[in-house]
Amino acid sequence: MELYKTKKDKDLYYYLNAKGDKRWCYRYRYYDALGKRKEKSQQGFTSEKEAYKALLEIKASIINGDVKQVENSNLTISEWLDIWFETHKNDWKITSQIQRQNAIKYQMKPLLGKYKLAELDKTTYKRMYINELLKKYEPSTVRLFHRLFKVAVNAAVDSEIIPRNRFTKITIQGSEELDDNFFTAEELKTFLAVAKRLENITNYTIILLLAYTGLRKGEALGLTWRNVDFDNKTITVERTRDKRGARPPKTKNSYRTILIDDSLIYQLKIYRTWCNQTMLSFGKHLSDDDFVFISYQSSTPMGENTLKYCFDRITKNADLKPITPHGLRHTHATILIGQRIPVKVIAERLGNTPQMILNIYGHSFKLLEEESVIAFEKALHF
Repeated sequence: MELYKTKKDKDLYYYLNAKGDKRWCYRYRYYDALGKRKEKSQQGFTSEKEAYKALLEIKASIINGDVKQVENSNLTISEWLDIWFETHKNDWKITSQIQRQNAIKYQMKPLLGKYKLAELDKTTYKRMYINELLKKYEPSTVRLFHRLFKVAVNAAVDSEIIPRNRFTKITIQGSEELDDNFFTAEELKTFLAVAKRLENITNYTIILLLAYTGLRKGEALGLTWRNVDFDNKTITVERTRDKRGARPPKTKNSYRTILIDDSLIYQLKIYRTWCNQTMLSFGKHLSDDDFVFISYQSSTPMGENTLKYCFDRITKNADLKPITPHGLRHTHATILIGQRIPVKVIAERLGNTPQMILNIYGHSFKLLEEESVIAFEKALHF
């Protein structure tokens, strides 16, 4: 392909493509940070103005010292995701590794992999990623995939490969993470009453604990007896546990010590006595380092799938809508909000930030705001 110099710039050229149509391109030579000679080129522009604008942007980036952005301007999203994962995977907890690896493989690469990282615009992102995901997943799940992609893009910004993250202000319409996965106070009373009648002591005790503390399922399964302070009526969260084993919580906010009430203390004392007797029947002695929740069949730590089946039994028997164990966390939070407990207090109790509480439970706060308007109006009408 023969290139012809233009009068506009010495690095700007035009040529004729295979069909004989006139096209423009640029070839710009520069030195990288190590003083090595490099060349940046791009072709296929349909107008001289378009090619000249792109050339000026490259020159401006070089002058401003943004050499990395120039050198990586052809990097595809697929290529960056591989670099990002391999670079940072050892910094993440195993659950985060698996979550991000699966999102890259099944959502990000199939939908966005072919696009250039530096050129993906907000409109294309919403149309080809967000809108396509919404055809298959609930809004709360799409929000997760969106959040994971933003993490990957932020890493590219930190590495000076792109100047900014274009996708930070995108919102996804639809039900919030809360969805309908919670009980009212009356429904919770019914649920707990049926759980006490229907379930074994381990299942009932962990259900009561989840309802009265708002702990995540993994945090409850990760409790040892050393984490339960009967004298001061507190529980300390310092690990999580699932089928992959026990490990530290995901965030620093998750480390916390919270107060519990007398009814939960009473149940935990009864349950500890049962655990001691059960361990002895298997020739073992209960220690403070043992996990709180154990199987009556083997005295080994309780499995994470047990709760799913007992929740299904209880809600069906009680004629209640189905919820997940995480739904008791939402229930705990919404009841506290309804009692006008400050956001900061709720956040510290749940191991979240105040902003996360506002984001997740915004609808509940909106209802309180409406009630406050009505209350104020009533106060002025003597």
